[in-house]
Amino acid sequence: MIGIKRLASTDADFEERLRALLAFEATQDDAVERTVAAILADVKARGDTAVIDYTQRFDRLDAATMADLEIPQEELRRALADLPMAQRQALEAAAGRIRRYHQRQLLQSWRYDDESEEGFGTMLGQQITPLDRVGLYVPGGKASYPSSVLMNAIPARVAGVGELIMVVPTPAGEQNPLVLAAAALAGVDRVFTIGGAQAVAALAYGTETVPQVDKIVGPGNAYVAAAKRRVFGVVGIDMVAGPSEILVICDGRTDAEWVAMDLFSQAEHDELAQSILLCPDAAYIERVAAALDELLPTMPRQAVIRAALENRGALIQVRDLDEACRIANRVAPEHLELSLADADEWVGRIRHAGAIFIGRYTSESLGDYCAGPNHVLPTSGSARFSSPLGVYDFQKRSSLIRVSQAGARALGRIAATLAEGEGLPAHARSAEYRVDS
Repeated sequence: MIGIKRLASTDADFEERLRALLAFEATQDDAVERTVAAILADVKARGDTAVIDYTQRFDRLDAATMADLEIPQEELRRALADLPMAQRQALEAAAGRIRRYHQRQLLQSWRYDDESEEGFGTMLGQQITPLDRVGLYVPGGKASYPSSVLMNAIPARVAGVGELIMVVPTPAGEQNPLVLAAAALAGVDRVFTIGGAQAVAALAYGTETVPQVDKIVGPGNAYVAAAKRRVFGVVGIDMVAGPSEILVICDGRTDAEWVAMDLFSQAEHDELAQSILLCPDAAYIERVAAALDELLPTMPRQAVIRAALENRGALIQVRDLDEACRIANRVAPEHLELSLADADEWVGRIRHAGAIFIGRYTSESLGDYCAGPNHVLPTSGSARFSSPLGVYDFQKRSSLIRVSQAGARALGRIAATLAEGEGLPAHARSAEYRVDS
């Protein structure tokens, strides 16, 4: 029997237990931080030589030069051509759906003429430009995720990014053909078989072979997360993601096995993943608990699932669905399923969630692979203030300002007054020169 926590919102200690359930801090391991700091500094100083040394040590690859660590384009294309037809069709279908969804996110440049009394003759606007070069970090070896290649590379391509550099570790030379095929399909320009903090350093600082990028996106282990956190500011990053999360709000009328498997779908990621069910029906909660126990022995990753459910999982009885939505907004989960008869009517109650899955037939796993929206989502409550990865993460906005002579006179007086008030006379004089011209 799985020792998953049971809570009820009517319990006197519910608030305290809920806080404890949600408490997760990605505490920085001092040993990891020291190791990462040393690797970053070494790669910054020694470039390719350091990257080769760390790849030989950590990934057990016999590489003499960086040429040994770059996969040529023809090999990527061959991986795509050699895929079994079912896999290729699935990959292409997913890529097409992801591309169509993200094309709707493209930001557009705009301008307007300011015809106000102070700014007559002034043009104001916004110019949208893509990033020049982006680095994609993709987990490798046995933990290989071709879906992550598509979710990171396709929005960047839609945004118009000039060059995509992918890094993927290949421990002991173990390559995943699906990952390479996904890189070919998504239009990745260069692929290096390097990983860990050394790969992040190479992308952030550049080496003799690996070009410096403007932004690094993609998931990784604790060393990768620590490295991304440290290089932020030198380059941009997407986010520092925590463990995966799912929260299901159910009215008690969905097949209990469906909901149990949905909870498993995130619990199987790792022992710190979080799976929560909110439901007003106590009898239904018991049916889900029974389904969890019955289905667990059929899961290849049952040890990981059990640990995750017992560590951070919960079955919570709520008073009603209104309360369920209030609790969900407090949790701000990465994935939120509305497993309800009238699910569309409840979407507007949800303010904080990375992705919202509407209705009984919308399993979270569809979003992971092929629905279309991005599966790189905010975790650990950060959905309160951040959004899924998208095209807008690969575009920049520049303000446009053109002031006429008449506008310079009117706006200059306003600016000079405010600048004098801030004690910045050069700012004031700069504006006043145009006023007096």
